[in-house]
Amino acid sequence: MTENSKLIRWGILGTAKIATKVGAAMQRASNARLAGIASRSLEHAREWSGEHGAERAFGSYDELLDDPGIDAVYIPLPPSLHGEWAIRAAEKGKHVLCEKPTEVNGAETARMTEACLRCGVQFMDGVMWFHHDRTTAMRQAITDGELGDLRVVFASFSFDVGPNPEKNIRLDANLGGGVIGDLGYYCVGACLWAFGGLPAEVSASGTFGNGVDMHVTGILRYDDGRTGMIDCAFDTAFRKDLEVVGNKAILRCEHFTLPVQEDFAEFEIIGQPGDRSRYEFKNCVQEIRMIENFGSAILSGTPNSDWPDRAIDTMRVCDALRESAHHKMKPVTISGLD
Repeated sequence: MTENSKLIRWGILGTAKIATKVGAAMQRASNARLAGIASRSLEHAREWSGEHGAERAFGSYDELLDDPGIDAVYIPLPPSLHGEWAIRAAEKGKHVLCEKPTEVNGAETARMTEACLRCGVQFMDGVMWFHHDRTTAMRQAITDGELGDLRVVFASFSFDVGPNPEKNIRLDANLGGGVIGDLGYYCVGACLWAFGGLPAEVSASGTFGNGVDMHVTGILRYDDGRTGMIDCAFDTAFRKDLEVVGNKAILRCEHFTLPVQEDFAEFEIIGQPGDRSRYEFKNCVQEIRMIENFGSAILSGTPNSDWPDRAIDTMRVCDALRESAHHKMKPVTISGLD
């Protein structure tokens, strides 16, 4: 990237379904170019490039990483491959946007982020909802004390994978599958976002199938009495809801991970009976905003340390919840995972 450049030249490692959505965001973002797509098959990369407008096609991930015309990479590979390719990218001087879960556990996530820090590149997990204008407004409502003292956060995300779960990559244990690292990553992240820090301990119950966690219900306990409650599942009706409860009011947000409409989102604050305020947000596409925010951090020359710290903390809590679920609600302290 030249000194005067205002555009981040992006490359994508792999052609997973989510790569299509994020690649389109790169093309629509004000400070980005979709400069390359890499696949293990050059023919497949060329086909994807022709359909989705990448400027160049690469027949291997290494070939893309070796190209000086790529500034940053997006990694939508299976979780078990994230660490390897994030570290390779960092060592080639590429900034790293990594799909969640960032790796199979918190220790591997820390290894990735440390490599990025050592190599002087930016790291961020690909959680889009953090970048929406709605999320900024919800954060402000909490900070301004509209809810009073926070007591409880409820976060849920679920859907039914259907009759043939063995065919779903999300349930492949060899690739880092499982609900707590996938859908639960959002729920845990929402609790940490609302409370502004890690809990002291967690406990969880769960059901398992195909060698992975299928449904996990967890409790995050803080030393001051605050509580986070999450429910994530691959065997339950579709939902993605967030509720932040204070002693004065409740913030309620349906479809918190992704608004139903691309250009419209909302949340409400509920106080005393009959006291209800609704907030609407238009013309903010969260995946575009994520790409722009990432690019702005790169162009500023000042890496954002909150993003990698957030990813590590989220994975540490996911690890603890998974451990507790395997041991039938056994309390697991977060400090004990250091």
